[in-house]
Amino acid sequence: MASTRIQVCGRIAVEIEGVRVEDELPGRQGRLLFAYLVVNRLRPSPRDELVEAVWPEAPPANVDSALSALLSKLRRLVTLEGRSEIRLLLPSDAWVDLEAAADGLHRAESAAARGAWPDVWGPARVAQHVALRGFLPGEDAPWVREVRHRVEGLYLRALELAAQSSLAIGGSELATAERSARTLVEKAPYRESGHRYLMEVLDAQGNRAEALQVYERLRTLLREELGSAPSPATQELHRGLLG
Repeated sequence: MASTRIQVCGRIAVEIEGVRVEDELPGRQGRLLFAYLVVNRLRPSPRDELVEAVWPEAPPANVDSALSALLSKLRRLVTLEGRSEIRLLLPSDAWVDLEAAADGLHRAESAAARGAWPDVWGPARVAQHVALRGFLPGEDAPWVREVRHRVEGLYLRALELAAQSSLAIGGSELATAERSARTLVEKAPYRESGHRYLMEVLDAQGNRAEALQVYERLRTLLREELGSAPSPATQELHRGLLG
């Protein structure tokens, strides 16, 4: 297991060579700076970019000195390369939760493309577990919102893959498919995939009447809120249930 592990979704957690150091990060601004360097660790970040990340609205008058102070404190905890452009260096086997989630989603997508449904479930759940915590909750900056939006999209796609794979496996996994589908409907009500998976799993469980009610609720929602109708794919599924 990697002895360097970093979590930036949910509460920041930092373990460097087996030692927890997150409580030594220099305050809120230090945590923001560290998280930005983690997210962008594959490339060097210019100092003005770091200033914008930490002080997006009102940087202090002596901002260069303030940034230098934060970087100096971070250098005591982690390895930072460069002076005018800064890059976080981690061991090759370091584990970063955002990267693990993206990798899990990629592996789940690849397995789904092959129809290897038992191989989809685990990686999709890894992505789902990480993304569920949300990125830097309580913080608000343009770059934070951008990453948070990406993480939310990852979470929804992981739910889709979990529902799809559990449906394909069937049996006791139908309960997982139902939970994933219902969560999708709750979190993204206009994203029709959740409604379709829920219709399918209810039908597979012998609850066709309830599956048809799911369609009617979706149809009403789209008509009243968006002035539109369900997509052809959803309508085709509905016709199949009727038939």
